[in-house]
Amino acid sequence: MKSKLDTRGFEKDESGVPLSSNGIFWSLSHKPGYVAGVVSRQKVGIDIEKLKYISDPVFKRIVDPAEFLHFMNQDKMLVFFRVFTAKEAVLKNAGIGFKGLSKVKIHTVVDNYHLIVHYLDQKYQVENFYFDGYIASVTKDNVGIEWNFR
Repeated sequence: MKSKLDTRGFEKDESGVPLSSNGIFWSLSHKPGYVAGVVSRQKVGIDIEKLKYISDPVFKRIVDPAEFLHFMNQDKMLVFFRVFTAKEAVLKNAGIGFKGLSKVKIHTVVDNYHLIVHYLDQKYQVENFYFDGYIASVTKDNVGIEWNFR
């Protein structure tokens, strides 16, 4: 464990939102075969998803036409999962959960690894990490990110 933090005291509130512990914020996401976690002295959020086919109706529910224009010449499946995981990471950072999804919007595509996401008058930096047919996104908010794949 790179952070050398003792995670045994990490708790959630009654809604399942992670609570900070001794000034440390944390977020988890999991899929079969992988668990992604992030800890920080600032609020954080992370999401992980397996890249797979997505139907047009599902795509349109998550990625609106204005957002799609930001992703020039990128594969539609990859765009979907960059957007979905980024929005989910921001909502976890904000402690809101999935119910706020329609209010989260892609503001800027910086490059293939970085996005700026807008939610409730605040901009969040999001970094994407690609591995083994998966994508993970984490909020960055002025925090250096060090990916540690095991």
